[in-house]
Formats: sequence, structure tokens, C-alpha cells
Amino acid sequence: MNKVAAYRRAESAPPTSHWLWPLYGQGLENLGQNDQPIEVAMPVCGPDELLVRHDAVGLCFSDTKVIAAGENHPRLAGRDMKANPVVLGHEVALTVVQVGANRRERFRPGDRFIIQADIYYHGTGLAYGYALQGGLSQYNVLGKEILDGDEGCYLLPVAEGLGYAQSALTEPWACVTRSYDVVYRAGWRPQGQVLIVAGPAATGQERLGTPYAAGNAPASIVTMGMVGALASDLATAARRDGFILEPAASLEAVAGRTFDDVVILGGDAPLYEALESLAGKDALICLVGGRGYQSTARVDVGRLHYDNLTLVSTADGEIGAAYAPIRTQLKPGGAVAMLGVAGPMGQMHFQRALQLTGGPSLLVGTDLLAERLQNLYDKYQAVIEADEQDTRVILQAPPDRDARAFNDSLVAETGGVGFDDVIVLAPSTGVVSGAVPMMAPGATMSVFAGLPKGSLAAIDLGAVVAGNLRFTGTSGSGIGDLRAMLTEAEAGRLDPNLSVVAVSGLRDTKQGLAGVIHQRFPGKVVIYPQVLDFPLTLLSDLKDALPRVYAKLGANESWTVAAEEAFLEELLP
Repeated sequence: MNKVAAYRRAESAPPTSHWLWPLYGQGLENLGQNDQPIEVAMPVCGPDELLVRHDAVGLCFSDTKVIAAGENHPRLAGRDMKANPVVLGHEVALTVVQVGANRRERFRPGDRFIIQADIYYHGTGLAYGYALQGGLSQYNVLGKEILDGDEGCYLLPVAEGLGYAQSALTEPWACVTRSYDVVYRAGWRPQGQVLIVAGPAATGQERLGTPYAAGNAPASIVTMGMVGALASDLATAARRDGFILEPAASLEAVAGRTFDDVVILGGDAPLYEALESLAGKDALICLVGGRGYQSTARVDVGRLHYDNLTLVSTADGEIGAAYAPIRTQLKPGGAVAMLGVAGPMGQMHFQRALQLTGGPSLLVGTDLLAERLQNLYDKYQAVIEADEQDTRVILQAPPDRDARAFNDSLVAETGGVGFDDVIVLAPSTGVVSGAVPMMAPGATMSVFAGLPKGSLAAIDLGAVVAGNLRFTGTSGSGIGDLRAMLTEAEAGRLDPNLSVVAVSGLRDTKQGLAGVIHQRFPGKVVIYPQVLDFPLTLLSDLKDALPRVYAKLGANESWTVAAEEAFLEELLP
């Protein structure tokens, strides 16, 4: 592997030009010129900068959202994409090839890194592959935004033995692991804003309890319709802890405000729907009391995902009872349902559950297409059989019967108790609505699928309160999540290579993105930018296209570091 060894050391001088894929506006037709990448001059590395080579890039469904939205994408507000096109690609493995004079004490050619995609510089949110040129280019210059960002350097060094695809795919894997590692507030936000509204079924017997720890009181509480014991509790707490009580006569009095916590006492669907918009980003909506709620509300599950909105409940009349810690890890020995499991991100959830220490005893996965589930089983058969916990795995596609009967049949696999964890991976409000009756008492639903804001799911609020159910969602990951996932990959506890289903050179990127848009691939597509002309190829088809690479694949035709090295040895210029 002499060619690959020299490549890893970045010994060769960079070329005078390189290739990239510019996106000039909304629609796949605006990617590149004449359906091709463009050749541009090699950027110049300044004294405070690094010139880096992109080695592998994972294609992400988030990339296709930028293509679909163009300049209307929230991360690109105000950008003229025709004059200043976007270069996508945020799941990136890269190597330093030149170091500016002022960076030479810290960096050297041949250093390998991954990059935290979400970057903040002087309080401004930037992102690799959005505001900043991304990985669908052969080379890039990294400056102070990345090297001296608000959280320090956004580059994380990669251990020598980790492959390029393994490294690049730690980014989507970090989004998966974050959804389990995130810690939710177990009380009102300190110095936050709280809204408490008594609904039509409030009894007047509700109590405050302990919704915040000593010394962590909110700044203010707006109340509507407070009477009885709770009004007395709030007045006493305000005198003791110094927060402001603001009685309000109607919702019109708080129009335009947002709150960190919205507490509804004995509410109903119209009241919930009226109050949901008052919950700010990262807010908790708390349903309290066993009476009322006997109606179906339209819940914006897109906000659960993108605004980290959380819905908690208690049938008890005490507000503090709803703020018990939210379990985000899968319940040890419990039952988990993964709905829409056969897609690229769903497979990561599936693999993680199987390899988790203290994992579930029952793992049910669903998908609309039986053949995708069979591919999933075949791909992870070795992992399933090696599972020391002996997790019972059931993979089913809906037969020709109504969705409720199908869901009931899945619940029957739990002995009728229901699932302790429900992970929604299908971007469907109907899947969210149908999954609520599948939840066991005290269960948690994670809406991982990136449903856009405004996606309304019909949810039975009575079932939510009676079952003390919790609803959460996460989007993206932070640098700590990426570092933790990189550690897992380097230790061999989770192998991102198992997510790879197809590989390509840079020129066939457009075909790869079209496949992601139309969900043609049961796994991740990885682009190798330094290989310009290799066509998009499923790993199973390497048997004919590159037999020496195919011979290095792992169990069930899985991508390996050895296969990647053989691939680069054959195709690097």
C-alpha cells in the first residue's frame, strides 16, 4: 500500500487547481454546471490558516434539505446563492496538507481530523457545508472561525488506525448518540420565564410541589385562573425565593412572549394548541391533572425535533411530579420499538441498541418495505448473533391491514404492556400519532425523524397524562457528542463502517444525492473526493467493478478499513 501510505502522510505538493460541487440555488438542477463539478484554482493558505484535503464525505439527508430549500433554508438566510454558491458536505474526514506560519507549533502536514459541523464564532452560528465551504470539494482553507471558535478549535484529531469513512461517519453517529445522552431539565429553568394556565377541568386542588431546587427559582411566573391551594403555594414561594408573580387576564395579555416552561392544569385540546406557540426553544410543556385532556390535540412534532421542545405529564395534581428526570437511555431489559428503522440513521439506532451494554430485551423494527428489513437483518446478522444479551429482534413490515391492527400486533409481542421506548425514524406525523397507544406507562418517545416545524400529529392528551408519557426530540450534535462518538469508534465499540452501503468518486456525487432524496439506499453513501471519476457503486456490486476491493469487504459485504485502503490504492491518481 505504498500509494496509500504516501497519501496518508500528505507528502505530495497540492495541485494548482481542484474540483468542487457548487449549489447555485433551489433544486438539484442547480448543483454544479452542466451536471458536473467545476474546477477552480487552489486556495491560498494564509499565515493563520490551514490548507486541508477532504478524504471522505458522507451524504446526509440534511444536504437534500438545503437543495430543496435553497436560499429559504434557515441557515442560509440572506445569502445570494447565485453569486455565492454553497458547497455542501458536513460529514467530513480531512487531512492537513499546508500549515500557515502562525499555526506551525500546533499543526503539521499529515495531521488527520474530523470537524464539528456546527461552528460558532463571536456568537454567530456558522456551519461546515452551509455558511462555510464543505466537504464536496477536494480542498479547503480553514481559518479562525474553525481554529479559534467560541468553543476553541472545531477540529478533532483522529487516531491512526481509523479509516476515512469511519472518521467521517462519526458525525451522523454523534447525532444518534446525542439523542440518548442529552440531559433534560428536571425542573423549571433557573431565572427563566414560566406560564401556568388553569384549564376548564382544573379542580383548584392542584399544588406546586417542588418544580425547582432551592436556589434555582425562575425569574417570573405568569398565571391565569389561579385559585385555591396553588395560588397560595405560589404566593408563599414568591415571597421566599424572590420571583415575580404576574397575574394575566387572558392569552392576549401575553401575546408575543415566549416561556421556558408552560404548565397546563386540567386542559383540553384547544387550550394546548393555543399555548404551544408560547413555548420557546428548549422549553418544557407540562400537562398536570387527571381530569380533562379527553381530546386529541394537534401537536407540532417538528418542534420536538428542531426546537428541542419536550412534552411531560403527570396525572397527579402536583406540578413538581411532572418534572421527574427524563430517561433518555433505552430502558435496560425493556422493550423498544424503532419505527422506520431501515434507513441510514435508523440502522445506526438499531446497531447501537444491539451493541449497548445493558440494552433492551426486545427490539422491534418496522419499515414499509419488507426487503429493506431483510437487508437490515442480513447486514447486521453477525452483530445480532454476537449479542451477549440475547436481545429478541423482530423486524416487520405492515401487511395488508390497517395500521392500528399492525401496531396492536407489535404491542402483543410485549405481553400487552407496551414499549418502554419508541424511536420515530420515519418522517410521518401518522407514525407518531399511531405510536402513542403502543407506549407503556412511563414510556418515552423520541421523535428523531426531521419532520419540519409545523408538522402536526394528532395525539390523545388523555393517554399522555394517564400514562405519564414523555415526548422528546433532538437535532444535530455538539462537539462533546462528536468527541464521545469518536472515542467509541477508535475503541472499536461502535463501527461506523457498518453504515456504508455505497461508495463513489467526486464526479458522481449528484447521483448519490438523488439517491438520498428518493431513499434508494438502505445505508450511507460515502464520497471520496480525491477519486474523481469512480461511479456510484453499491458495495455488493464491487464484486464485478473492483474484485480486489470486494475481497476485502467484511461480513455480509460490509465496508472495512482494508477495503478502503484497497479502493484508494486502485483509484487514487
